[in-house]
Amino acid sequence: MSQIVPILKYEEGYRDEPFIDSLGYPTVGCGIKIGPKGASLTSYIFKVPRQVGELWMQTLVEGKIFAMQQRPLLISALNQCNDARSDILYSMAYQMGVEGLSGFSNTLAAIARGDFTSAADGMLNSLWARQTPARAKRHADVMRSGSYESYRGLI
Repeated sequence: MSQIVPILKYEEGYRDEPFIDSLGYPTVGCGIKIGPKGASLTSYIFKVPRQVGELWMQTLVEGKIFAMQQRPLLISALNQCNDARSDILYSMAYQMGVEGLSGFSNTLAAIARGDFTSAADGMLNSLWARQTPARAKRHADVMRSGSYESYRGLI
């Protein structure tokens, strides 16, 4: 059974007031970008209750999954994944967009071959892993093992 919502809630955290994320984007809720990079927070004078933010996040996840299912390499990778590994790809798409995830062509090809060790190594050998090392390590561990063990006690 998918654990994507608890994973994203853990990885993204929750803030009901807009803030500037680590890349300079106005963001709210569970890591939801709400404006262009460099935009001032003075334009965002609202709060998003947790229940609304989590529903918004779930809707965004569903959109990412749909977009992923339109790309042959992502389809091939997802076809080799159990729920845990699929959730990792969904989390990566949520964090960096489907286009960003698609840039992991060697990693996705390894997943499509069922070579999860090479896929995990590829994930860790990336700019993404250098930018979010703890998240990348947890994700790579799940990709390697096919289990949620890395998240035990966290979600």
